[in-house]
Amino acid sequence: MSKPTKAAGTVLRLIPSVDEVLRTPTGQRLKSSVGSKQLSALARTAVADIRSLVRSGSPIAGHPVEEHTAGTLLKEAERRLEATLEQEQLTGLTHVINATGVVLHTNLGRAPLSQKAVEAIQKASRYCNLEYDTATGSRGRRGIRVESLLVQLTGAEDALVVNNCAAAALLILSVLAKDGETIVSRGELVEIGGDFRIPDVMATSGTRMVEVGTTNRTHIDDYRRAITKDTRLLMRVHPSNYRIVGFASSPDLSELVQLAREANLPVYEDAGSGQMKDLSAYGVTDEYSLTHQVASGADVISFSGDKLLGSAQAGLIVGKASIVNRLRKDPLYRALRIDKLRLAALGASLESYQRNVENEELPVMRMLSLSRGELNSRAERILGEITNGTTGLKVSLVNSDSAIGGGAGPTSKLQTTVISLTHEKLSAEDIERQLRSSNPPVVARIFEDQVMIDLRTVFPDEEAAVVTAIKALKD
Repeated sequence: MSKPTKAAGTVLRLIPSVDEVLRTPTGQRLKSSVGSKQLSALARTAVADIRSLVRSGSPIAGHPVEEHTAGTLLKEAERRLEATLEQEQLTGLTHVINATGVVLHTNLGRAPLSQKAVEAIQKASRYCNLEYDTATGSRGRRGIRVESLLVQLTGAEDALVVNNCAAAALLILSVLAKDGETIVSRGELVEIGGDFRIPDVMATSGTRMVEVGTTNRTHIDDYRRAITKDTRLLMRVHPSNYRIVGFASSPDLSELVQLAREANLPVYEDAGSGQMKDLSAYGVTDEYSLTHQVASGADVISFSGDKLLGSAQAGLIVGKASIVNRLRKDPLYRALRIDKLRLAALGASLESYQRNVENEELPVMRMLSLSRGELNSRAERILGEITNGTTGLKVSLVNSDSAIGGGAGPTSKLQTTVISLTHEKLSAEDIERQLRSSNPPVVARIFEDQVMIDLRTVFPDEEAAVVTAIKALKD
């Protein structure tokens, strides 16, 4: 590091101490919300950053080092203190507006919860009957209500809940096939978000993976030829966020079940997205419902709670009672079991299906069911509010497609109308960044140098905030 100039050496003596920064109006105001210990750490960082700039001779707040006084440096320390706190708080969970049109946006928390689910979480947030039977006063079974609802809704014999879908796969493979081989098609050895890879999960479980078929075509005879005395399980994996199209084929689940019966083996269906009912009327055409998969004879099925089911993150397992009971009794289940708050949310969401009001109560179902006409009407109303008094901004309505997201229905397209934003002086990246920096952040997408606002994933009570964020755009 080069030696500071004479001017820099003089300014170094003007840098405020940490105590001086803490005694400023900003320091006093933030103390109650942050706490003395954390605020002191942030103040030390602010002072250290200023000292580093002075020593290097770099401008501070846009002014040369030699122009600064004790007062301006103290003011800069205050500003940095508050800015550092704001940036730190952004790393915690906060509300954002999803204007991307991706219904199950993994980075934005996938399925938003229903009001019923939020109310159920609030009830369970204090003491609750998690493992207590209020009728008898004795110990109860965790998750019994959710398990009962899953049995009713899917037609399975029994059900179990763990903390996510990867955990469900790990538990099933560990219990059913740890001491032997699991046969799976090469075309199903998928990797999805967060580096979740089927081969890695299988290896961790202790089962030996036996690949059959080719990437694009697997026949039932491929499975038949691979069965040996060491085979413990036939596995079928939901292809998640990709599809092989064209010259491609694989056995139906019913074919796999028939072969498994002949060989006296169980079939495990990793169903992934958790579609509770037929959604083809909404444009979701490449997913099977859980009732269909149960009826096809799979012995055990796992799926997600926070995808097309529309609830909290969880790994849901349904299947034959004899198998589910083995999973429930295994020591690994205790390490993977779900907490009370997610159980509460799942119970409320499943009750919406039980009462046949899921389209009205579950946000995911409402969003999937919105037509282009409905979205166009909302967009036209907002268009008038945006263009009123906004300069330099060009706004138009464009026909487009929303996405399901979350690894569900990658080939399904949901017709929508988006609000397209361009600006005389701002690039699409500038507009997107300003929207993302608003309060609350508005997360949009960029397509062909236009910022697209898709109202499919914007709640009606968030529309005013979207309008405010757009009208606040600055050159």
